Amino acid sequence: MSEVIVRQRSGIGAWVIVLAVLAGIVALIVWHPWGSTGRAPRAMPPSPVGIAAAGTSDMPIIDAGLGTVTPLATVTVQSQIAGIMQTIGFTEGQMVHKGDFLAQIDPRPYQALLDQARGTLAHDQGLLAQAQSDLKRYATLNRQDSISRQQVEDQKYLVQQYQGSVAADQGAVQTQMVNLAFCHIVSPVDGRVGLRQVDAGNYVTTSLTNGIVVVTQLQPISVIFTVPEDAIAAIQKRIAAGAKLSVAAWDRSDTTLLATGTLETIDNQIDTTTGTVKLRAIFDNAAGLLFPNQFVNARLLVDTVKNAVTIPNAGLQSGAPGNFVYLLNADDTVSVRPVKVGIADSNLTQITSGLNVGDKIVIDGADRLRDGMHVMVPHAGPPGAAGAAPAHHRHKPAADQ
Repeated sequence: MSEVIVRQRSGIGAWVIVLAVLAGIVALIVWHPWGSTGRAPRAMPPSPVGIAAAGTSDMPIIDAGLGTVTPLATVTVQSQIAGIMQTIGFTEGQMVHKGDFLAQIDPRPYQALLDQARGTLAHDQGLLAQAQSDLKRYATLNRQDSISRQQVEDQKYLVQQYQGSVAADQGAVQTQMVNLAFCHIVSPVDGRVGLRQVDAGNYVTTSLTNGIVVVTQLQPISVIFTVPEDAIAAIQKRIAAGAKLSVAAWDRSDTTLLATGTLETIDNQIDTTTGTVKLRAIFDNAAGLLFPNQFVNARLLVDTVKNAVTIPNAGLQSGAPGNFVYLLNADDTVSVRPVKVGIADSNLTQITSGLNVGDKIVIDGADRLRDGMHVMVPHAGPPGAAGAAPAHHRHKPAADQ
């Protein structure tokens, strides 16, 4: 029995040896130059790439943040007296100036009170004049010892009482004049009126919840936005140097420029929950594109780097060496060139070291390249093809690798 098992194992081993020899023969035929094709395998052709040259441009340093359009004045127009609303003198959505007529409350009750106060004043002024005349006469008689000194003193105090009554009457007259003026309601600021809250014929009081109407100043208008606390030092340095920093307001999608203004002020503390600081920018808003409580993207132009070496963003690669580019050599090969980057926008990246103006780099097809590979360049752009960065694009520092 054991002899049969040994023979079977010997047969299996022989087959394994035969299969291994056949596999070696097949591999030799396939890989030998005189194999099935009779030719050696061809080398890979040069990879086609797109090329651009490093150029120079002015790179703006911009701090961007979310902002809210905030009016400089929002006034709820309230009635300061009670009465019947006679006239509404504005149209909803109308632009008004300070002092323009808005509404009229029935003035007749207050005119009557004014007339009454003036009558009381005239009566008390007459009493005062009579008392003063008597005081002069009593003083003369007292010097002649015709009347007692006590009678003169009593008359003097009577004059003082009438003087007090006249002063109170004058205050009452002024109060009624003010109330009468309050019947004629005017705009306290330049701005746009909202939806009216009261109709003609309603009885209005000083405790109206929503007032008569809200007037919102639109020109000028401000935008309050935030920037990281790390940006404050550079901003304050520029302000201390006397610079007027420009701020651009873009729409929510960050594609349309709405208005351009200037930085007005910086808040006096950092929000520790977000690590940001609030800033206020002022816009003349001549076109009226900024609307109260509108969300915008604010871009603060802090400074501009002049004649920076720049490349298209597509040419910057990132990998084991950090930030690098594929540099085109004179023999149409590419080599890996580590670079240090500065600020960047949506089109260009500043190169602080590693490249010179005119150096040609790969901007298309870099994903197929390796260091030392041959490439095919259909058309190499002239020096400076990188172009200039639009001044309104957002820029942010890029970390050096």
